[in-house]
Amino acid sequence: MKTEEKIQKQLAENPIILYMKGVPTNPQCGFSGKTVGILDATKIPYAYVNVLEAPFIREKLPSISHWPTYPQLFVNGELVGGCDIVEEMSNNGSLLPLLTSAVPKKEESTEGLSAAEVSQLVQLGIPEAEVIVDGAGCDLLITVVSEQFSDLTIVKKQQLVLATLKEPLASGKLHAVSVKAYMPEEWQALQSAKKDPGLLQIQF
Repeated sequence: MKTEEKIQKQLAENPIILYMKGVPTNPQCGFSGKTVGILDATKIPYAYVNVLEAPFIREKLPSISHWPTYPQLFVNGELVGGCDIVEEMSNNGSLLPLLTSAVPKKEESTEGLSAAEVSQLVQLGIPEAEVIVDGAGCDLLITVVSEQFSDLTIVKKQQLVLATLKEPLASGKLHAVSVKAYMPEEWQALQSAKKDPGLLQIQF
């Protein structure tokens, strides 16, 4: 493979790549060291090429990038610049958005949880609770009966239940979730009322 083809392949396969003297853990020039420090501070992963160990790339790259010195930072195959430009972009706040946009985003699962999975998560957070899940997909009605709701307000009860589902709610596996929380005696009274509806008023 020709040197130019090798460089083009590196640029195509690595959204963020730094051509530098030395390696990030042991830069061999001050400008490379400063650039590495700026990139490392962003916590965004990047690839690098030590041009001191790749003399053909060191010789050829300036004719491709039209930039005579090292280091050289590329993002999405385009030259950003050397140390001074990287430092300036870091100072004015434009570097981080550029690097962030170049990193492939992980696809989040949109598949909803099953009723059994929701029930299990709630019971892990609220042991010995009775959990009833109605609905399908991402829209569920979750009824929870537990002694742990003693002396809690309605809002506090709901917050306790929702805390057990924090991860799937954040990831989008659950969307519209309705929560009803009862003490055992409240639930029993509610069920008894359903069994004995009383008199039926007839509208004329």
